[in-house]
Amino acid sequence: TVLGDRAFQVPITGLKSMTGHSAGGCGAIEAAAGIGSLLDDILPPTINYDTPDPDCDLDYVPNVARRARVSTILSNGFGFGGHNSCIVIRRYA
Repeated sequence: TVLGDRAFQVPITGLKSMTGHSAGGCGAIEAAAGIGSLLDDILPPTINYDTPDPDCDLDYVPNVARRARVSTILSNGFGFGGHNSCIVIRRYA
């Protein structure tokens, strides 16, 4: 993968579990939440994550927010009808 062995150290979370499908608005919601993570050093959880897949052994953030030093976020938003966006936001200095 692009991240190599570091992929197991990158936390993964999904806001859609809390917001539902917002179609074309998903990018703005994720950007706002991501900036909040940068400012507050907290990772939002993926709620209702009840049954982990043993073949997916990455660092998920299930059900409870996690405190962590956040320096960079990657937001991928894929909406119906081609409303797609990807953005990387990094803490400045």
